[in-house]
Amino acid sequence: MNRRKFVKASAFSSMALSIQKIGACNFDSAVVKDNPIVISTWDAGLRANKAAWQILKDGGRALDAVEKGVMVTEAEQNCCVGLSANPDRDGFVTLDASIMDEYFNCGSVAFLERIKHPISVARRVMEKTPHVMLVGSGAQEFAVAEGFPLEPQELSEQAQKNYDNWLKKSKYTPPAINVESQINPKNHGPFAPYKLDNGEWNHDTIGMVAMDAKGNLSGSCTTSGAGFKMRGRVGDSPIIGAGLFVDNEIGACTATGQGEDVIRIAGSHTVVELMRQGLSPEEACQKAIERIMKIKGKDAEKIQVAFLALNKKGEVGTYAIHKGFSYAIKRNDLEALIPSKYKME
Repeated sequence: MNRRKFVKASAFSSMALSIQKIGACNFDSAVVKDNPIVISTWDAGLRANKAAWQILKDGGRALDAVEKGVMVTEAEQNCCVGLSANPDRDGFVTLDASIMDEYFNCGSVAFLERIKHPISVARRVMEKTPHVMLVGSGAQEFAVAEGFPLEPQELSEQAQKNYDNWLKKSKYTPPAINVESQINPKNHGPFAPYKLDNGEWNHDTIGMVAMDAKGNLSGSCTTSGAGFKMRGRVGDSPIIGAGLFVDNEIGACTATGQGEDVIRIAGSHTVVELMRQGLSPEEACQKAIERIMKIKGKDAEKIQVAFLALNKKGEVGTYAIHKGFSYAIKRNDLEALIPSKYKME
């Protein structure tokens, strides 16, 4: 043992599975024994779940599955997660990630640059150091020492376009030239997650939790952070108990959305503790969302937060502030993208 050791209902044939978008539902009494399950946030989770399932279906450990699963998203050419994602307001991509196993072992990295798979570095922190979190240049130095190559420090084509557009709209002046722009909230520009022109919420995180055939839980979370964030900003994703928490006796939870507000209530830990008190995963997620909304008041209209949880019975639950969040699920009899319940349109 090492030290720091997720629109319409559809029927699925046992002969063949098809990926479908189906209506929100509960998987009551879906006891998972010799029947593993993996769930993850957003539509990217469909692809990530496939990689995780290759491990789970063969009796592999949940920890290995949640690492390999989110690595798929980290490697994709998109502007949400990984090195091709939107940069901070100074034009640099910085990455955060965390991982946690069935023994309360956990590891994380934050403000990590030029490393393709921060989730794997987080696992090395868990397994090879006495620490839980490494950040910034120290995290990068550790990654390089562990054999992770430094990737080129350049923006992807789409991220560069997004950044150029953001600079025009925000009228941002680099802080070295105009310090006032660094401290004036009016000049901070849009802050993820925010609504896109099509009414959907942008997102920058994939969180995943899984239960293997032995009934053990693990979870992972990886992100590029809020697009165009202030230099040095870290959200909830690498913080154990905020963006991710696993208690192998009770269940596991991951979060997505505005990290600052997930941190305020130690969101994922709160959901797990509510499940410990007897609430279902969905009920626990809803209670946590309501707590955030109470704290934010009218400002809750401006943010998106969602929680996704799995308990030891294999029951899945999720809840969001706004419409638009969905999660992906994969198990022996089901592969689907499911819209979450929510409080606001």
